[in-house]
Amino acid sequence: MAEAAVVTDPFTDLVGKLTAFNKALTTRSSIAQTPKELVWTLNKAKLYHYVPVVPKEQRHPVPLLLVFALMNRPYILDLRPGHSFVEFMVNRGYDLYLLDWGAPGPEDKNLKFDDYTLEYMPRVIRKLKAIAGVEEFSMLGWCIGAILTTIYAALRPDDGLRNLILLTAPLDFSDKQALTFARWTDERYFDVDKVLGAFGNMPGEMIDYGAKALKPVENYIVNYLKLWDNIENPSVIEAWQAMNTWVTDNIPLAGGVFRQLIVDLYRNDRLMRGEMMIRGERVDLSRLRANLLTVIAEGDHITPPCQSKAILSKVGSEDKELFSVPGGHIGIMAGSGANKRTWPKIDTWLGRRSR
Repeated sequence: MAEAAVVTDPFTDLVGKLTAFNKALTTRSSIAQTPKELVWTLNKAKLYHYVPVVPKEQRHPVPLLLVFALMNRPYILDLRPGHSFVEFMVNRGYDLYLLDWGAPGPEDKNLKFDDYTLEYMPRVIRKLKAIAGVEEFSMLGWCIGAILTTIYAALRPDDGLRNLILLTAPLDFSDKQALTFARWTDERYFDVDKVLGAFGNMPGEMIDYGAKALKPVENYIVNYLKLWDNIENPSVIEAWQAMNTWVTDNIPLAGGVFRQLIVDLYRNDRLMRGEMMIRGERVDLSRLRANLLTVIAEGDHITPPCQSKAILSKVGSEDKELFSVPGGHIGIMAGSGANKRTWPKIDTWLGRRSR
């Protein structure tokens, strides 16, 4: 006797999908699970050292310091087990450190690039050298972290920096037509002093909205349609929740830095023109001599490729390379193809220069 066909109720199915959709939207993922230890603090900043998993004799002797942006949480680099750049690099024998800038409070509104590059970073690097027992080190800077590492490398070229990796580095602001954020920061429409006078620090929610509004349909509609279409796929849901946890975890940007970012960089391009002053020192990019790898995202609308290419012609490095990757600002390091393209390239390039 044939079994009776199972009849599904469309209303029940819809309710089930809506329930799952709501759960996906409201569930926060467990992130940053790679084992690490806190080794240094200053104000809100923290330095973490990841627990090695490779025997000491098989590790790269040159440690690597990760420096992320100031207005986002750095755990995008360690998003979830099995899909973590940090986990990937630790497993390949790197002595890995992460600088977490923390969230600035109202009392930090006057912090500038000057403070981060000449107060925080030198102390972090001294601590790293002491723990690792070395004089040379490597740095990886992503987004505004790339601005910080570039400034530091140019101001302190003799401090032991052997290798510098820049990811989607917003350094060249000469092409105003290509700079998508320029439409939000034009001095005719945007008064930096009034905004900071009202808030002190630049609110993370405003920065997040400015970024999303550059591609409103993709960010506010397509992103959620993709989730709905894959609501019964556990692996897609897991990845979406992890990324959504990071995207919605916004922190403010210190007011002093925000003013420099808009006035000195976006509007006046002072870094690339050799006019940027940090505590009375001119940032001369030709003094940057570390081996340099610049990674650009071909589809980046936050940091268009034109912002990252010119650095190669400005630095004094003899060993320098540009690596172009398909994808967007975050996707090249945290997207589904990152472990096949970007991560292996960084490992190969850095491994050869970390012996």
